Amino acid sequence: MADSLRFEVRVRPRARSTSVGGTWGPADALVVSVTDPAVDGRANRAVLKLLASALHVRPRQLSIASGAHHRSKVIELSDPPPGTRDRLEHLRVDPG
Repeated sequence: MADSLRFEVRVRPRARSTSVGGTWGPADALVVSVTDPAVDGRANRAVLKLLASALHVRPRQLSIASGAHHRSKVIELSDPPPGTRDRLEHLRVDPG
């Protein structure tokens, strides 16, 4: 069985621009802003695509483990490459 990594994100749909960075709430959820609206899964697809780019992984490696219909989500990354945890921490500290 392949390893996986789960992390929390807070989505901001209909943002002025797309970005990944910063934290939200007591759980230090990674903030992901997308311009797509939260309609028909558009924001969810945009979030996964943006996270894949930011983490240097394939989009198919990412899935929404919970919270598909909420702004707070748990993302699962299957078979994370080395350095992924460091990239996540960098994104939490360095917005934009």
